[in-house]
Amino acid sequence: QVHLVESGGGLVQPGGSLRLSCAASGSIFSINAMRWHRQAPGKQRELVAVMASDGSIYYVDSVKGRFIISRDNAKNTWYLQMNSLKPEDTAVYYCNVLRPEGSVWGQGTQVTVSS
Repeated sequence: QVHLVESGGGLVQPGGSLRLSCAASGSIFSINAMRWHRQAPGKQRELVAVMASDGSIYYVDSVKGRFIISRDNAKNTWYLQMNSLKPEDTAVYYCNVLRPEGSVWGQGTQVTVSS
């Protein structure tokens, strides 16, 4: 089993930065990919970024050039560095890992971009 714990959300002004963390424990060797999603109020959950086990990375167009997904193997932790934040980035952000045994989700962390 894999357990994910997210942290790093909060309130930030437009143009500011935040770094989200997703710490994994358990059978992490079976993880094929790690994804960050977000869900804004009244909207469907949206895929934001993906890091596959081969290191390949994908970003949704709306965050390209502003968000960076990374991993610290020693800490079994993935990060989402979010720069130049906009009010439309306000959402609950979830990390999610894909394994042959199934998908595992973190609990979510709120990001609010407002002046």
